[in-house]
Amino acid sequence: MSKRLAAKFKINRRLGVNLWGRAKSPVNRREYGPGQHGQHKGKPTDYGTQLLAKQKLKGYYGNVSEKQLRKYYAEAIRRSGDTSEHLIGLLESRLDAIVYRMKFVPSVFAARQFVNHGHILVNGKRVNIPSYQVKEGDEISIREKSRQLAIVLEAEASTERDIPAYMEVDHKAGKGTFLHVPKLADVPYPVQMEPSLVVEFYSR
Repeated sequence: MSKRLAAKFKINRRLGVNLWGRAKSPVNRREYGPGQHGQHKGKPTDYGTQLLAKQKLKGYYGNVSEKQLRKYYAEAIRRSGDTSEHLIGLLESRLDAIVYRMKFVPSVFAARQFVNHGHILVNGKRVNIPSYQVKEGDEISIREKSRQLAIVLEAEASTERDIPAYMEVDHKAGKGTFLHVPKLADVPYPVQMEPSLVVEFYSR
């Protein structure tokens, strides 16, 4: 088992949810945390509930750093309207999240590495920053030399997840378009996400 896969499973076990909806997740067999105290759950406090919501959101996007998540919160609260919706929109506009959503790679962890290694172009220009904010109408494509990589072919063939309606993808051409920033209800999370609790956590 690769270190990345082991780390992913560890996050699932710790949070007690199948965060990415993967068929092989250990949570499908044991819905409690690792270790000798994993099965003993007390009633969570408000703080505990908010913290769990934050950890789920952080974990889902490949364990984004606390600093980055705080930055997204600060930007979301600066904008007019629903802060929790803006928070989701900012996370879903990350280049690594979009590469994952477009099924160019099998996991968000792989997406981060794929972008880092320079396999992705945004509007024809190479971008190797996973947190790069993609704008509506931007075209995301895989470098021609990278389109036949095993990781790409594996992701395209997977039936575990569908491509959401806020993007268009042409796998034969190895490219897709980010149509619009999604709302929470548009995002195909396998588990319930509660960004409003994350906002409460940071506004304490």
